[in-house]
Order: sequence, then C-alpha cells, then structure tokens
Amino acid sequence: MDALIQTRFDFPKLTKKYEGKVRDVYTIADQFLVMITTDRISAFDVVLPKGIPYKGQVLNQIASRFLDHTSDIVPNWKIASPDPVVTVGHRCEPFPVEMIVRGFLCGSAWRTYKAGARSICGVPIPDGMRENQAFDRPIVTPTTKAEQGDHDQDISREEILSQGLVSEADYTLLEAYSLALFQRGSEMAASRGLILVDTKYEFGKKGENIYLIDEIHTPDSSRYFYSEGYQARFEAGEPQRQLSKEFVREWLMKNGFSGQAGQTVPDMTPEIVGSISERYIELYEHITGEAFVKAPYDGALIERIEHNVLNMLARLT
Repeated sequence: MDALIQTRFDFPKLTKKYEGKVRDVYTIADQFLVMITTDRISAFDVVLPKGIPYKGQVLNQIASRFLDHTSDIVPNWKIASPDPVVTVGHRCEPFPVEMIVRGFLCGSAWRTYKAGARSICGVPIPDGMRENQAFDRPIVTPTTKAEQGDHDQDISREEILSQGLVSEADYTLLEAYSLALFQRGSEMAASRGLILVDTKYEFGKKGENIYLIDEIHTPDSSRYFYSEGYQARFEAGEPQRQLSKEFVREWLMKNGFSGQAGQTVPDMTPEIVGSISERYIELYEHITGEAFVKAPYDGALIERIEHNVLNMLARLT
C-alpha cells in the first residue's frame, strides 16, 4: 500500500506552502491554513525514507479531538477538519519556542540526568531520582522551534526572555496554558487507563490573542504510560509499557541509528512498515476509546483531499 508522502496542491488564493517533517501546510489568502498530515514519519529529527499508511489519519483525528476538548482553556487555530487527514484553521504568527511539559523523568530528560545534569532548561532537578519517576509537579522545559532540517535546542525561560524571543507577559501565559492543557490531557488519559508522561505544545498569535496551534496530545508529540502496572514496574526498575512512537526510536537505535552524522537508517521492510502502521492504529484506539475507521486508501486519495479542501475553502473565502 502506498503511503501519503507528498502533496502538491495549487489551492485558490494560495500564498505560501511549507513542508514540515510530517505536515504540509498551505497558507490561503494570508488568513487561513490548510494543514495536511501526511504519512511521513520522523525520529531523531530525521524524516525516515518510507511513510506509514494511516499514520496521517491517526494523528490528524487525535489532534482534532483534543483541540475540541481543550478549547475552553485556550483558543485554538482549528476551524474544521474537512477530511480525515486535513485540518483547516486560522493562520497565526507562531512563537519561536515549543513548550515541553514533563510529568515524569524519562526519555531525553532521563538521559541528560543520568549523564550528571541536575538542571533541565534552567529547571532544577533533585538528586536521587530514578528513571520514569514522577516529578512533584509537572515542569516546563521549552525548546527553540527548529527550522526544517535543524535540531530543536533546549532553552531556559531566562534565555527566552533575555533574547527577546517572547515577551514576559506572553511567556507567563504560555506556561499557564501549557500546564492547564497538560492537566486536562492527564485527566483524559486517566479515563482511558493511561498516564500522560510528557508532551509539547506550540502557540501563535493572531492580533493580540494567543492561540494553541499545530497538534496536541498525539503519539508523535506525547508519551503515554499504561496506568496498570506502572508502580510495580517502577519499583522493580523495569521499562514501562508505553503508548508513543518511542518504539520507533527504540527499533532505530537497536539497528544502529540515532540520528548521528554518518549513520544510515536501517532498511524499512514492508513488515516493519506494516507493524508500525498497526501500532499507530492501536495508539488511536487506546487514546480515544473508539474503533479506528480506515479512510479509503486508493488512487483517488489525492482527489478526495482536494475535493474536501476546496469545498471548505469555498465556505471560508
């Protein structure tokens, strides 16, 4: 099955197109964005050579769901999702930082801590913590927003303010919104027998108002643990059962790739691609509690997307 790797639409009033690691974003009349979530997959800030069928649909539909369920906390960019892989919304001026919220010491934060660091992005971390241990309260560890092909870089609140990347008033709101969103996401995860471990949020401005933009609480931007067995596994020092794309990173590292110069991405066989696709569908069903309905995947895929987007744009413009 061919995956949706690239789009080349020429929508009416198109003013800009941006290709991210996963999403193709079309700017319409400098007012609206058409965000198409492709089946591209990235790890270690590298886009892998093969796409994953249905991954785009999984991510778009999870993000769309969580945007709807958090709009009472902060306005978001979404207007509608006219196609399983498309969201159309307001164009905002993005802040040049991503807000990472961590409830547990794991992943890159654990690797940094294990190497001896006791501060992450200017946030002090106490001695004696163990991998996958919960923080007393969630912490915010921002990163710079990388341009395509570059790596995100850790940055502290103080550095963000001193460099003038975000005003102090806006940054205070970004932190408050991020922690409130994380709390809501944690509550929703708990209802599904999951623990929201860490995630990232992106924000932008339209006029004087701050909006939540891009995706939210998807397995590409978030890490989940299963609640059942968490404490026993933690006390025994065993790895946690996860719902995230960490399994892709682990497969890559096991096969000698971690994004370093000179390394080669291992062969992505049809079996590997198929298994990753199945895991993403599993993620969707666990996170949402609903059966995943596969949108038609045939030669008419591009035509379907174009038809649905054009109908949406006709109503907006």
